[in-house]
Amino acid sequence: MHIDIVGDGPPLVLLHGWAMHGGVFAPLRERLRRSHTLYIVDLPGHGLSRDSTCALALEPVVDALARVLPPAPWLGWSLGGLFALHAAATRPDVATSLVMVCASTRFVSGRDWPHGMAPQVFRDFASGLRSDYRGTLDRFIALEAFGSDDARGELRTLRAEVFARGEPATRVLVDGLGLLESVDLRKTLPGLQVPSLWLAGRRDRLVDPRAMHAAADRTRAGVAVTLDHAGHAPFLTHADAVVERLQAFLPDAAATAAD
Repeated sequence: MHIDIVGDGPPLVLLHGWAMHGGVFAPLRERLRRSHTLYIVDLPGHGLSRDSTCALALEPVVDALARVLPPAPWLGWSLGGLFALHAAATRPDVATSLVMVCASTRFVSGRDWPHGMAPQVFRDFASGLRSDYRGTLDRFIALEAFGSDDARGELRTLRAEVFARGEPATRVLVDGLGLLESVDLRKTLPGLQVPSLWLAGRRDRLVDPRAMHAAADRTRAGVAVTLDHAGHAPFLTHADAVVERLQAFLPDAAATAAD
C-alpha cells in the first residue's frame, strides 16, 4: 500500500473513505504537518495503491499496515473508520487511540439499529458500478456532499479528487460497498482499550450523528462531538474546527497511552 509520510512531530495515521484516496485529506495535511508526522494511506485498489495485492478486508489491511506503521493514533473517515476501529480493537499497541470522522460501527440499519441506511442503497451502488461506473461514483459523491452548508464547494472538491490519482478498481469498489453493507463492529466497543473521539456532521446524510454518539456511549473512554453545519466530509468544509478538536484530543490520548 502507498503511504505518504509528511510533517514533523508525533505520528498520526489517516485513512480515507470509499472511492477516494489520501489526497482528499489535503486540508488536514496543511494544518497538521507542522505538529505531526502524518502517515496518509491509500487503501488497496484506491489511488496510488490501485495495484496493491492486499485484499480490501479489515484484517488483511490492518495487518499489513501494522507491520510498517509506528504506534500512533488512527483517524478513519467513513469507510476508513472501519479499518481504524478494527485496528484499535485488535492492536491497541499499534492504534494507540482512535478518531472516527463521520464513520459508524454499522453503516446499515436493522431491527436493533435504526441509525443506518437501508442495505439496498449499497447494493444499488454496487450494481450501478457495472452499468454506469462514473455516474454511480458521482451519485455517491453527491450524497456525501448533500446537507453541508457548503455543499457545492464540497461536491466540487470531491469530484476533483476522486480521479486525481487514477480510477479506483471496480472490483475493489464493490468490495468496499460490501464492507459498508455487512460489517458490524458494535460488539468491539465495550472492550475498546484506547481513548476515542467520534466527530460527526449534523447534516451528514450517510452517517447519522446519533450512531456516533451511541457508539461513543458504549466505550469506556469515548467522546462524541457533532459539528453543527458540517456534512459527511467536515475536514473539507470545517477543517479548522476538526483540527481544533484533534489538537484538544490527541495530547490527552497520548498521555493516557503512555500510562
